[in-house]
Amino acid sequence: FYSNDHEPIHVHVIKDGNEAKYNVSPDPDLQSWVQKHDIALIESIISENEAVIIDRWKEYFNQK
Repeated sequence: FYSNDHEPIHVHVIKDGNEAKYNVSPDPDLQSWVQKHDIALIESIISENEAVIIDRWKEYFNQK
């Protein structure tokens, strides 16, 4: 995420000059501009790290 980001909790994924924004919480949602074959990989990595992403977001934006 970026230092001036806003809710909902989300991450940005950039590959080959294309960017995707994935809302992690409360409702997972991929807003994608990446190649379709990369979507499953992006979603699996985010899913595996969802708790860490949410914790870091809340920590960074003083929401704990």
